[in-house]
Amino acid sequence: DVQLQASGGGLVQAGGSLRLSCLVSGFSLDDYAIGWFRQAPGKERAGVSCIDSSDDSTYYADSVKGRFTISADNAKNTVYLQMNSLKPEDTAVYYCAAEVLPPGGVVSDTCRRVARLYYWGQGTQVTVSS
Repeated sequence: DVQLQASGGGLVQAGGSLRLSCLVSGFSLDDYAIGWFRQAPGKERAGVSCIDSSDDSTYYADSVKGRFTISADNAKNTVYLQMNSLKPEDTAVYYCAAEVLPPGGVVSDTCRRVARLYYWGQGTQVTVSS
């Protein structure tokens, strides 16, 4: 069974850092694109950052470029999201998700087409205080 388990959320002051982890099982990171998504109250779930371990390609939403870094540790079956310089507007529930990219697909598609993703982990709350 494909399973994803997100962890690492918490309460942090503006300017602080957190590292989220997404532990996956039932598949190899080389075979799936993995993404981090977030949903704030009253807003739609949106892609934050995605990675395709098969070619190390990555995608970042404009709002997090230069502050967040996504990485994958295939040996640990874990994808990380290092979040630095956090802002109150980063407050949301963060989810990780996985998909097999279709032929010709690129990792930015994973982050942009939220509705087509099937495999999701549970959310982890990130709260940034001002």
